Amino acid sequence: MKNVIEIREVGLRDGLQLSKTKLSTDIKIAWCKQQCKSGFKEIEVTSFVPPTILPQFNDAPKIVCEANKIKNLLPSVLVPNLKGALIALDNKSKKINFVLSASEMHNKSNVNATIQKSLSMFNDLVVERNNRGLKNNVQISASIATSFGCSIQGKVEQGTLLDICEKLIVMGANELNIADTVGYANPSQVKEIFKSLFQISGNTPLAAHFHDTRGMGLANVKSAIDQGVKRFDASLGGLGGCPYAPGATGNIATEDCVYMIESMGFDTGVDLIKLLNLRKSLSNWMNKDTLYGNLLNSGLARTFNND
Repeated sequence: MKNVIEIREVGLRDGLQLSKTKLSTDIKIAWCKQQCKSGFKEIEVTSFVPPTILPQFNDAPKIVCEANKIKNLLPSVLVPNLKGALIALDNKSKKINFVLSASEMHNKSNVNATIQKSLSMFNDLVVERNNRGLKNNVQISASIATSFGCSIQGKVEQGTLLDICEKLIVMGANELNIADTVGYANPSQVKEIFKSLFQISGNTPLAAHFHDTRGMGLANVKSAIDQGVKRFDASLGGLGGCPYAPGATGNIATEDCVYMIESMGFDTGVDLIKLLNLRKSLSNWMNKDTLYGNLLNSGLARTFNND
């Protein structure tokens, strides 16, 4: 059997943060259902943030309600603080991705809190989930933004990242998602950081979230795979970017990422033909936005086997 690599679609959340197009709730649900049918097991479907800041997510409760009905799908949501996390719990979210930054300056810009305050809120979230008797029903992941560098602060010390991760593990994180929010990472840096993270992570799964701002996104995926990472975020059409990080552009394109990983002999469980059909629909839905990715235009190689 092939080794399995899991791809989580984040287009419905990260992809829509900077979008010029406002998708209807019905289209978001249609996107979610179609992507699930192409083989995706987890999709980050929305974010619980104040509608005054990101109005494109004002339908978050409805999105979670409908996504929870989709068979064989784990819908995840992103939250920036404890308030959003508690709303996510109230709305029966099955997986909550709590975001904080390895850069102090980005954390203050992105979530208006110090790193220490974010860590305290994360701990409070875990305690609240457990007090509600939901430990076995709701996963809590920690997404650590600007793990490889910050366009506000500059360099982020690896020791700072490792210290944050160690604290999150002790608090009970179900997953650590290491994010290159502004596309600063390179394959050598990815290798070094994940090699160090695996030495402290124990049974806590590690995931990676790369942006293709400087054209190194897929190379960084390959480097992370070589270190043993088996979970990756990607966004259909390369949509996405952090609104509070100057110069942050799109994620790695889901279709290109799946194609590369499958070509390397791993199993993503994704039917690329169905995924590319969805990508065509996305071009019509997101007609005010520039989409990226090479696979839709180039097509599958004659030697490619997606079975």
